[in-house]
Amino acid sequence: MKADAINLDGKKAGSVELSDAIFGLEPRKDILHRVVRWQRNNAQQGTHDVLGRSEVSYSTKKIYRQKGTGGARHGSRGAPIFRSGGVYKGPTPRSHGHELTKKFRKLGLRHALSAKQAAGELVVIDSIDVKDAKTTALAKQVNERGWKRALIIDGAEVNAEFARAARNLANLDVLPSQGANVYDILKSDTLVLTKAGVEALEARLA
Repeated sequence: MKADAINLDGKKAGSVELSDAIFGLEPRKDILHRVVRWQRNNAQQGTHDVLGRSEVSYSTKKIYRQKGTGGARHGSRGAPIFRSGGVYKGPTPRSHGHELTKKFRKLGLRHALSAKQAAGELVVIDSIDVKDAKTTALAKQVNERGWKRALIIDGAEVNAEFARAARNLANLDVLPSQGANVYDILKSDTLVLTKAGVEALEARLA
């Protein structure tokens, strides 16, 4: 399929051929859900921890004699039934990540790109290679294009001047093609691909 390309000023910059195998699929929510879940689970730190019975700071001495008190039999003050005692079966540090094959991850990325194309939220621009990009000028261009929360994906490397100008714009994220991922693509309101980004993604997902 063909898509029109523009530049950052909104002027036409020719067209680009998009692969139907990457941008023309019927988006499947189940595939997208599995890949996003894999991403978010791997991003969890898993550092949650509580003190168990063996870790709380209490003497291990028996708190009172076994018989003759009229009360229940107790040993350590660190038992879970006491105030400030150890937590029973509480969370411990662990990894929340799980495996997902590279083939399935690629499939998820294809469906994410197709979903943006189908929703009319995909924009192709000529390039972002600018010599002296200013944050104020870039913010004006982004507002004029109507990009509320945009993700720009460039080729193998992002232009350093452009990345510096975009760094302080809360509604604009910039990634190289290798950093393209399903979660960030779906989270954006507008997906902006440079021509170099299109070529790099098609090579990566071929």
